[in-house]
Amino acid sequence: MDFAYQEAYVKNSRGVQLFTCRWLPSSSSPKALVFLCHGYGMECSNFMRGVGINLASRGYAVFGIDYEGHGWSMGPRCYIKRFDNIVDDCSNHFKSISACEEYRGKRRFLYGESMGGAVALLIHKKDPGFWHGAVLVAPMCKISEKVKPHPVVISLLTQIEDVIPKWKIVPTKDVIDSAFKDPIKREEIRGNKLIYQEKPRLKTALEMLRTSMNLENSLNEVTLPFFVLHGEADIVTDPDVSRALYERSSSKDKTIKLYPGMWHGLTSGEPDDNIEIVFLDIISWLDKRSTNDDTQDTGTIQDFSYSMVSDNLKAMASPTTVIREKNNRKRSHAKYLCGWKGRSTHAHSAM
Repeated sequence: MDFAYQEAYVKNSRGVQLFTCRWLPSSSSPKALVFLCHGYGMECSNFMRGVGINLASRGYAVFGIDYEGHGWSMGPRCYIKRFDNIVDDCSNHFKSISACEEYRGKRRFLYGESMGGAVALLIHKKDPGFWHGAVLVAPMCKISEKVKPHPVVISLLTQIEDVIPKWKIVPTKDVIDSAFKDPIKREEIRGNKLIYQEKPRLKTALEMLRTSMNLENSLNEVTLPFFVLHGEADIVTDPDVSRALYERSSSKDKTIKLYPGMWHGLTSGEPDDNIEIVFLDIISWLDKRSTNDDTQDTGTIQDFSYSMVSDNLKAMASPTTVIREKNNRKRSHAKYLCGWKGRSTHAHSAM
């Protein structure tokens, strides 16, 4: 199926330019909307391209955003001052898309990988009735007892986090080595310069820790339909995390699947055959829940306005959206941002 890829910048409530992208089926109205929440240090346009292409090729409109300080977005690299800022930025952007006339009535799904799983669950908690479901791939929603820091250590770090918040002093193993099984894909990911590969900043690490612990204590508040997937050989996020979510959540429609021998990067770091199995499971789950038959849409859509600006107006304070172009891509005009004209790449999938 043909699909179009598009990019733009939006400005968040703090005045920071955030990169956004989308993959849209070209030949038909989308089955449903899928909103991507990427992992810690990751980004959407390259790292999550496989997700966008696979879902768009099966008829879904897929939307991504790079968090502040991540990927192409502005801000200190991988510095998370408040985790709630990420949640608010994603929620506001996703709802602005959902409010577009051409998407009214479409079902809305969150998709989160690793830390993005925590982001997706917190977006759901902000407005539980708005979302029709979530796909959670190896989500960060509970700290495994195997790696949870001692309370004394947490207390000591908390006392200095506002003194040296941006210092890269938190020791960590090479996550890329631990997360992605296929050696060729692993090196391709390592070569992606948009991915943050240095030590975590102190404030960032503590915000992630606090978020995980808070989620762990409120898993019973998760009520939306969800599909949680986890590799049984994952050493980055413990599969017990997903088991806990499945067991403690209050969702009436919930599915869990554990993949023997697979690692953390289920959609990007496994051999091709394994990745195909994972996407078939995800698409099958979405397909069964993407129609409005016999289901009342209880979500409330608010109108969010974005204004388009050209490249020579980027320095102005008032505009909220900017189109970004890459010199190595051939582009053609296409609809973007609720009927405004943007630029896009058209592609064809053999799927």
